[in-house]
Amino acid sequence: MDNDVPLVSVIIVNYNGRMYLDKCISSLMVQTYPAIEIIFVDNGSSDGSIEHMNKNFPSVKIIATKENLGFAKGNNIGIKVANGELIATLNNDTKVTPEWVEELAKALKSDDNAGMCASKMLFMDAPEMINSTGICISRSGACWDRGMFKYDTGQYDSFVDVFGACAGAAMYRKSMLEDIGLFDEDFCAYMEDVDLAFRGRLAGWKCLYVPKAVVYHAHGGTAGYGSDYTIYHGNRNIIWNVIKNYPAKLLITSLPWIIGRNLAVIPYYILKGHACAILRSKVDAIKGIPAMLAKRIARENQTEIMKYLRTWADIPSPPHNYINNDK
Repeated sequence: MDNDVPLVSVIIVNYNGRMYLDKCISSLMVQTYPAIEIIFVDNGSSDGSIEHMNKNFPSVKIIATKENLGFAKGNNIGIKVANGELIATLNNDTKVTPEWVEELAKALKSDDNAGMCASKMLFMDAPEMINSTGICISRSGACWDRGMFKYDTGQYDSFVDVFGACAGAAMYRKSMLEDIGLFDEDFCAYMEDVDLAFRGRLAGWKCLYVPKAVVYHAHGGTAGYGSDYTIYHGNRNIIWNVIKNYPAKLLITSLPWIIGRNLAVIPYYILKGHACAILRSKVDAIKGIPAMLAKRIARENQTEIMKYLRTWADIPSPPHNYINNDK
């Protein structure tokens, strides 16, 4: 294959998402980029997803697991069989614009130090509103999507360096993954992309935000926005992430924010009816701290992290319709 056109492997992890597949896969079939392979990892779906894919998209490579292994492990399974020099991860509840792959690949080609690219993600049912334009981080460990729930008025149309990419629509250089490792499967789902971004940054890799790589996302189409599943994994992994990835000095000086945030969310979620999920998340997070400490790496590039760190999280409240759809 022409070295100027590296193969891109697009990995889609699916769990009972049949209703989204036609829109997602069809949008990948009309990409302007000429060298794409699609790898569909089905996490033990029971809704006929595999049968639907075999019938309607026979050119897609399908890997079926017997159970739901989570987003992180599902992607790792796909990455391990991917032939591409560039790896794109894409949520099943998305629709990408025809230039999506081309724009991300062009961005990575433009900078050898770039190991990750973030897309401009808009809400499927509210395309005037931003879902993500990259990942932001704070002292408390809270992470959020840049621009989340803000109306798209062109304020995020610049090609810039951001901390990391939302793995719901991201592209990674395979050589970076070989350098830092794949998604941490202990995270299962949620913040696995933050962890990967931290490891990439600590190893000296950059992340580029590509505003012309546009994706429409149903957001929570599989797991549900504000479900016990998302609350448990998000609030467990937020502790694991800081323990595993914050440089030592930053971790110590940030303890008041980390402890304060993790205590404050407990009564918040209890009052919202998620007592079991939030309490279990904190208990399991504490149990997992020794394992996360063991995974800490020697790379302590605090200066690189501090460039993107905010003292307080800037997480806007979701619109009323998202609150009403809480599960």
